[in-house]
Amino acid sequence: MLIGDRAGSSWFIGAGFFFAPVLAVVSPWPTLTAALWVAIAAAGVWLGVLGIAMAAGLAVVLRSNGEIPEDYWRSIIDYPQVP
Repeated sequence: MLIGDRAGSSWFIGAGFFFAPVLAVVSPWPTLTAALWVAIAAAGVWLGVLGIAMAAGLAVVLRSNGEIPEDYWRSIIDYPQVP
C-alpha cells in the first residue's frame, strides 16, 4: 500500500498542474467546471483511502510485533545504495 499511496500522491500533485489551467479555460461553462471539480474530489478521496489503507497495514504489522525488512523500505524510498 505504501507504493500505491506514494504513486497516488505524486500523480495527484502532477494532475494539479494540468487541472489548474484547464479549470481556468472551462470556467465559462459551469457544468463542465463542476464535472472537473467532481473528478478532482474523487481523486482526492481515493488518495485518502490509500492513505488509510497504508496506515492500517502498518498498524497491523506493528501490532503483531512484526518487522518490515530494510529491503522493503529501500524499494519504496529511493535510498542511495550502502557500500
